[in-house]
Amino acid sequence: MVAHKEWSGVISVHVRERLDTIIDGDLDFHSESSSYTTHTIHAFAAKFPPQLPRTFIEQLTNPGDTVLDPMMGSGTTVLEATLLGRRAIGVDLDPLAVRVSRVKTRGVDQEYLRTAGDSIVANASMLLMDKAALETEIERRFDPSTQDFLNYWFTAEAQHELLALLLSIEDELDTDVREVLEIVFSSIIITKSGGVSLARDLAHTRPHRVASKTVRSAIEQFKIRLRKSLTALLALPDDVLPVALHHADARELPIDDESVDLVITSPPYANAIDYMRAHKFSLAWFGEPISKLAELRSTYIGSETSRGAIADDLPEGATRCVSELAQRDPRRARVLQKYLVEMRAALAEIFRVLRAGTAAGIVVGPSTMRGIRVQTQQHLAEISTQLGFDVVGIGKRVLDRDRRMMPARWGNATMKGIEQRMHEEFVLGLVKPA
Repeated sequence: MVAHKEWSGVISVHVRERLDTIIDGDLDFHSESSSYTTHTIHAFAAKFPPQLPRTFIEQLTNPGDTVLDPMMGSGTTVLEATLLGRRAIGVDLDPLAVRVSRVKTRGVDQEYLRTAGDSIVANASMLLMDKAALETEIERRFDPSTQDFLNYWFTAEAQHELLALLLSIEDELDTDVREVLEIVFSSIIITKSGGVSLARDLAHTRPHRVASKTVRSAIEQFKIRLRKSLTALLALPDDVLPVALHHADARELPIDDESVDLVITSPPYANAIDYMRAHKFSLAWFGEPISKLAELRSTYIGSETSRGAIADDLPEGATRCVSELAQRDPRRARVLQKYLVEMRAALAEIFRVLRAGTAAGIVVGPSTMRGIRVQTQQHLAEISTQLGFDVVGIGKRVLDRDRRMMPARWGNATMKGIEQRMHEEFVLGLVKPA
């Protein structure tokens, strides 16, 4: 075990200097590949390039230190931390995020997985011969609302193939291997293009139904994705440190005070990317009722519900922006105020768990709401100062939106809401004073 360094004196100064250098440097990484190890094992909207957390981790921590992403999404930060020999902690409220991150950061026996995958395909093909039994199982397994959802988005043939695969996967006794197979299963549903449902643009969380779409065979797609996943998992080192992943809320972190050496995270946008709109396509198959997923969705930071605790002690700039928006749309103003209050709670938790003298990198984007430019990065910087952080700087990065997988279109005069401000984002560099 690596002894923890003392963050004081000259080392604390070095943290600020290094963080300032990172913030002032090139944060775009457009020319660098993100398709290594398990980063591409499952589509996930708004992933930041792995080089971004890697830069923070390499410059601001030592091997054996603890790196936290409290809103980990697809696990980019936790994977990079493990590849660099750090102890990684990841937290997310989204069940699919936790599942994907667990598979991305944990190796399995390759030969066993290959053999298990072949058996899954063979068994699913056999089960597919009895359509009546599969129909009976669908009615037994899913409640009426979930069945309605599946019937709307999946053809009968796709449902039969998916259920046959799922039943076969559930028979796998090795938990680690079964979880990999489940993520392969999910990856054939949530895709950037194609896929086995009637939805398009699922990977960008903007699903729309296309009744005329040619639906691909779930079993054939599973075979293809399994081969790709095997290649990705083979590139994962055998000697990575254990990763601690929590299905929990960034506003109530299950982590001890002053136990973390670096936080690097990308919170939801103020005008939210609705991850659950896509993730429910897989989670419903995994046994999560649609009604339960809708309830969970409403608890996410950035959700567009206006319900929730409202505070009147936000910093001046944030309060002014909320007031200006309220003159045009009171409901949207409440959504924005709720977002800022919830982000303050998350930032307060980040402050609590960081050791004195250590840093946090927060990747955020501005929003346009009812024609008003919401400078989220400035408001979160003000909130961070209010909580006791020193704001070392705010760096700008230009988005490669295809690689970041943002739901935006070029050259569309009718672009609105989330599409109007997805060309750039900012990186807040924060230090908890020693």
